[in-house]
Amino acid sequence: MTQPSMPVLESVTRTWPDIEAAHERATGAGAALLNGRTELLAALTRLATYASARDELLRSLRAVAGAPWELARTGVPQLSRLSVVLPQHTALYSYVRHCLVPALYCDEVVVRPTPRIRETAYEVHRTVSRGLDLELAARIRFTDAAQRDFTPVCAESDAVVFTGCAETGRQLMTETGDGPLFLHFGYGPNPLIVGPRAEPAAACRAVLRARLHNSGQDRLCPDVLFVHRLRLDALVEQLRAELSVLTVGARRWPDAVLTALTYGEAVEGAARFLAEHADRVVAGGGTDPERMQVEPSLLVFDEDPGFHPPPLAGPLFCVVPYEDPELLRAWARHPLELERGMYAAVLGEPRLTGRTLGTAVVLRDATPFDVEDGNQPFGGYGVRAAGVRREGRLIGRPLLLSHEAAQRRTVITGPLR
Repeated sequence: MTQPSMPVLESVTRTWPDIEAAHERATGAGAALLNGRTELLAALTRLATYASARDELLRSLRAVAGAPWELARTGVPQLSRLSVVLPQHTALYSYVRHCLVPALYCDEVVVRPTPRIRETAYEVHRTVSRGLDLELAARIRFTDAAQRDFTPVCAESDAVVFTGCAETGRQLMTETGDGPLFLHFGYGPNPLIVGPRAEPAAACRAVLRARLHNSGQDRLCPDVLFVHRLRLDALVEQLRAELSVLTVGARRWPDAVLTALTYGEAVEGAARFLAEHADRVVAGGGTDPERMQVEPSLLVFDEDPGFHPPPLAGPLFCVVPYEDPELLRAWARHPLELERGMYAAVLGEPRLTGRTLGTAVVLRDATPFDVEDGNQPFGGYGVRAAGVRREGRLIGRPLLLSHEAAQRRTVITGPLR
């Protein structure tokens, strides 16, 4: 017979989540995701390609399965209320990571989806909650409140999780006051570096998989590709050939690689960027605002550390040649990149040593999609990419809510399993 988890050096300053109950509830949540997978995929493909929606479902299953381990590892205390602002993409994965898993150790999770994903987020919640433990399902509450009305709710919470624009996040952080623990998840350029020892065909495949995830609409997609001159011609020619034969179709087509983008601002932003850099386009370059489509486009820039692209959505491939890795370090030292450093994928470049490039976490021979784990800290050290409020200021570092909540108080012992 399983014995209940016992706190170690139990403190009167904390109450602890029931780890044994978390095991049972996580198992039920996993079953709810599997049983509702048809409805979930139908809902997710309103915003995402079928392939990325399926990937989102599988990542969500893994995060739910790892939740009890996460709680025991971090020693997170029981929280009274968590307030969450969901992002405009990854409706299921964000719901699982920021709402469902925290509901295992929060009495109440109040969720405000952004207007663009509201319908999809509600459908996800309805589908998943049907299969949840009743007490767990009752802890998650959605609201349609405008942000000005949601702010007082955040101010009365133990913690706030915001995903989206850094300026909006900082405004909400200021308005909520110093009481709640505040986590901001933003965006970064996530450069992908193809070094002199990278094999061109393998590098091309990695670039395509990373940039084309959900037609290029994920915050982990690389906005800039730094390519060593020894690999430049081969990679550009392979990319040009591959981009000419991509499958374009409806989001629900399992084999569709490219689909219509999900919001007009993304198409308009891509059109502006392509028009501004028309002389750099070597393939593609077209947009169709009425059909919400952006043609797969390859742009090759000069060898210059001064290229700092805006956040890009769509199948845009921006190549910057380099020879000396000092160019990469100079690029990463720019004040803008120090603020938005998230990940840097490094393929075949042994001269880049260390765990970070500027404030971006270095991933060796892997992309962010290869390493993303819902039960581990996410992001880099740029305050616009991943920031937590400590002592009145935003500090950039990889974030996981349970870990930050556990570190906020002085007593850090808790259930071991």
